[in-house]
Amino acid sequence: MLKSHILRVLFAILIGFNNLSGFSQNNAKFEILPSPQRFEITGQSSIKFGEVKKLYADNLSKLPVHGTFLNELFSVNNEADADLVYRIDSTIQVDAEGYTLSINNNKIVIVGKDEAGLFYGVKSLEQLLEDAKDQKAFLPNCTITDFPKLKYRSIQLDIKHHLEKKSYYYDLMDYLAGLKVNAIIVEMEDKLKYEKHPLIGSDDGFTIEEWAELSNYANDRNIEISPLIQGLGHASFILKHDKYKALRDDPKSDWAFNPLDPRTYELQFDLYREAIKATPNGKYLHIGGDEVHTTGKNSGRSALDLQLEWLRKVCKFAEENNRIPIFWDDMPLKQAGVYKPMFNKNMTQEEVDEVWEKNEHKLVEFLDQFPKNCIYMRWNYHTPEALGNTKAMEWFRAHDLQVMGATAGQTRWVLMPQRESNIKEIKTFALSSIESGLNGLLLTLWDDDSPHFELYKRGINAFSEYTWSGDKRSKSELKSVFRHRQFSFETSGNEFSFIDNLEKPVGIWKNILLNGNKRNYLKGNENAIEKFVIDLPTEKKGVWSDKNKERIENAENTLKTCSKIESTLDKMKSEATRNSYTLEIYEQVNKLVQFSSNAVLKLRDYDKAQDKEEERMALEGLKLLSKEFTALRTEFEAVYGKTRVLNKPENYILDQDDHVHLSNQSLNFDWQFYAELLFLEKLEQLF
Repeated sequence: MLKSHILRVLFAILIGFNNLSGFSQNNAKFEILPSPQRFEITGQSSIKFGEVKKLYADNLSKLPVHGTFLNELFSVNNEADADLVYRIDSTIQVDAEGYTLSINNNKIVIVGKDEAGLFYGVKSLEQLLEDAKDQKAFLPNCTITDFPKLKYRSIQLDIKHHLEKKSYYYDLMDYLAGLKVNAIIVEMEDKLKYEKHPLIGSDDGFTIEEWAELSNYANDRNIEISPLIQGLGHASFILKHDKYKALRDDPKSDWAFNPLDPRTYELQFDLYREAIKATPNGKYLHIGGDEVHTTGKNSGRSALDLQLEWLRKVCKFAEENNRIPIFWDDMPLKQAGVYKPMFNKNMTQEEVDEVWEKNEHKLVEFLDQFPKNCIYMRWNYHTPEALGNTKAMEWFRAHDLQVMGATAGQTRWVLMPQRESNIKEIKTFALSSIESGLNGLLLTLWDDDSPHFELYKRGINAFSEYTWSGDKRSKSELKSVFRHRQFSFETSGNEFSFIDNLEKPVGIWKNILLNGNKRNYLKGNENAIEKFVIDLPTEKKGVWSDKNKERIENAENTLKTCSKIESTLDKMKSEATRNSYTLEIYEQVNKLVQFSSNAVLKLRDYDKAQDKEEERMALEGLKLLSKEFTALRTEFEAVYGKTRVLNKPENYILDQDDHVHLSNQSLNFDWQFYAELLFLEKLEQLF
């Protein structure tokens, strides 16, 4: 036994032990996400899961919040008697929020640089304990030295179109804290019950007090919540109401405020004050400001001039209220003509510089009007590596303006995130932010087409990994560790990598029952069934199938893929020791995708029927689709409804929907199924 232990230690020394988070002992595998900066395993301790009970907290004013694996701790007076020791030491050689963790045979010691560092040391220990429990293993003898590469690691919580149940947000705070995410920007819109302007707040929104309670809960877990209240544009949640129509820049559009009307600021500042009160621990006030072109009711002033007029006033308000304003930077760059290079990764440095040399003077002309207390948030979701993106960020910094990046884990993807949860793009922007010495990064998670939030979690894990750790794990390694941590060590293998396999079927599903990419454009179109829903077979047999050959092939391939995914999900559900609800959501996505492809194949069978009996049987199959869909939707809504509020209040007013957001197109959950509903309505023509 001793010889075996010595050999293991010698082997560990030979391979260096640098970041060896996947090292196995007694067939146990320990993974920490995000990766520690240094993780050295030197063997096996004598500590089993459930044996960590006695805590010695060295002169701490308060204990860090514990998760379920450490909720039976009791204090002892002597360090020698303890299983677990906590202390804070500002002199340890790690950055802020850093910690060291050591496990030496029968004792665990966590030393935090500060309170946050101690808390994150506890979070890492909890992951080790979870692995020990799952694998019935001893904890490893190990040392960890860890700290974040980026100071501000924030995700966006976009709730403008729907809310989850309140309990979900509390569970989410615990989940994010475990990933060492330390901030949230919550895009409230009308989901805050404004007291001074109650008409704006939706009946299903949370009160100021309810938001403040959540903010305090998050703060105890080192998560700072700050609000985003859209200002100049994206103002439909306000300007849709008759009471506020006079504040519109364009009387016919509920999209943007008139920046020259003093009442615009009176109203916006009222909303800001209440949002600040609802987030008492927040450092920032995100004011939006993107995707808007105003005329000041034809004042003759340029859009850039008007944008900066508004920006100066709201930034002054933020400063007076002890908040740092954050502003989406796209409109000044677009209005100055330097925007396109940021999204063209094929442009050379010479080509980018040429665009800037031609147009930069338009920005410089207004340079004195750019507020210095503002953070200019350079969002780029798909091409963060573009030289034009880097150029824009350098321009802000060169002119003493603060800049921060924003990446995305969800954009306009329907039903589930695509592009491998944007892992590559998240990693690229995180690493460039670290290399550039920026303060932080925001992960946007847009609710425009509203996939279930559980499906955002792989992207959130990627964001956690690369903003905290830097370049330690490859994309494939990250996916494996995500499955390990999210579900079970048993599901870390590539045979369980169903998420990527589901992407193509979901992409095909979006329009398989439609002519063209029209799912977002069905609502409110009087002729949607005839214009956008696929034609049905005619009496001339085989014509429909020839015309829809590619659609049929896509349906066949989709069903084959989805069948394999179904088997994988069944196996994962039996193996998962946690987060089985996430798998239930993916299961519902898979079933909805299969329904639409199955409908296409039933149309093919009807079109190719060789005699009256085959035609009758095929027609019976088509008639069953409505009943099958009703059962599918009932189950789908039951699963989603465990955490999500599916219906808007009856008195809710839908806005003009300028950007055709699916989840903004009905009071109930119809928006998720419009294509299927219209298809089934059209199908009645065959019966």
